Amino acid sequence: MHQVALSSAVVWPVAALSTAGILVKPFKVAEAWWAVAGALILLLTGQLTFAEVGHAVGRGTDVYLFLIGMMLVAELARTTGLFDWVAAQTVRSAKGSATRLFCIVYMVGILVTTFMSNDATVVVLTPAVLAAARAAKLERPLPHLLACALIANAASFVLPVSNPANLVVFAGRMPTLPAWFALFLWPSAIAIVVTFAALYWTQRADLRAGMDDEVSVPGLSAHAKLVAFGIALMGVVVLGASFLGGDLGWPTCAVGLAAFTLVAWRARALALSAARAMSWGVLPLVAGLFVLVDALDRIGVAGELARLLEELQAGAPQWSVWAAGIATAIVANIANNLPAGLVAGATMASSHSSSSVVAATLIGINLGPNLSVTGSLATVLWLTVLRREGIAVGFVQFLKVGLVVMPVALLLCLYAVSAGSGF
Repeated sequence: MHQVALSSAVVWPVAALSTAGILVKPFKVAEAWWAVAGALILLLTGQLTFAEVGHAVGRGTDVYLFLIGMMLVAELARTTGLFDWVAAQTVRSAKGSATRLFCIVYMVGILVTTFMSNDATVVVLTPAVLAAARAAKLERPLPHLLACALIANAASFVLPVSNPANLVVFAGRMPTLPAWFALFLWPSAIAIVVTFAALYWTQRADLRAGMDDEVSVPGLSAHAKLVAFGIALMGVVVLGASFLGGDLGWPTCAVGLAAFTLVAWRARALALSAARAMSWGVLPLVAGLFVLVDALDRIGVAGELARLLEELQAGAPQWSVWAAGIATAIVANIANNLPAGLVAGATMASSHSSSSVVAATLIGINLGPNLSVTGSLATVLWLTVLRREGIAVGFVQFLKVGLVVMPVALLLCLYAVSAGSGF
């Protein structure tokens, strides 16, 4: 029972202010505090009860477990020196060319995103790229770091496992793998190729810089080999869970904890150092977002959006694909694609939308966040990794690149979807 009537006049301002705090970070207060503050205000004002907040937080359990597993193996890879070894090998392969290194990073990002998820790309690949840039004495590593963030979103709908948001948007209506490829094979290829071309164009001046290629390759310790095996096993487990239609969180977390336990058994101090270095603030951020979305859902946001979408499909079906994709891309950049994906999933289920409209919605949720630095959870994780290493990428700095990279890729992807649907 609510203590007071649920009011959109309260819920909307709280959600808006919390989102603004996450995006702008006034007073240098971390993103998680703004999300948690919004959830607490809704609780203390009686808009949500303890039970309702608990239920909303519980909906994110699979996401929390997934993130814990991914972050744990990434920190273990860093502390055991696995990233340093990978970095040295990568720099040698680049043969003194910043452009060649950029291409290698982008290709590896495609593979990691496709088979392990976009969050894995930013959590696992970004530290390795940073280590490679430092080993090569690369003065301008930003193009290579941007490649990690942008391919994490651009390749995140190659497979269902490529982004946990895919499972949220389809909400129990996940197509078979052949049907998935029929919807997303060409849009994914377009997103990957166009994003690469646009990013290369914006960063071409920095990519002309030289770099060292004669770097010493450190030895690979037994601990690092254990972590490497754990990362490979995690990729297999996550891919298998996705194909079987199961949850991704607990298998990912189980593999992460197993790797942690084995390393701790051999080097306890090393494992504890990795656990302490994890970005634990991401978890309350996600939990707070789940609560805010639940409140918006309770005041009928998903139902109203579903009604508008049904009217559009009935009156102008040729525009429904474009409207769904562009609208969700805009909302994802304003409010982050995690809450946008949750709302979109509920909207799609309520509106009984066609597969092409659902596909366009998912593309907007996944690719749209390449516009702004806080558009997706993956990019927020990317920012967290960079901040820990003393690297700052501002909102405007990212937006200048995003304005070139994202819109053309999005429009071409939506054209592929609409053409495939017969419009």
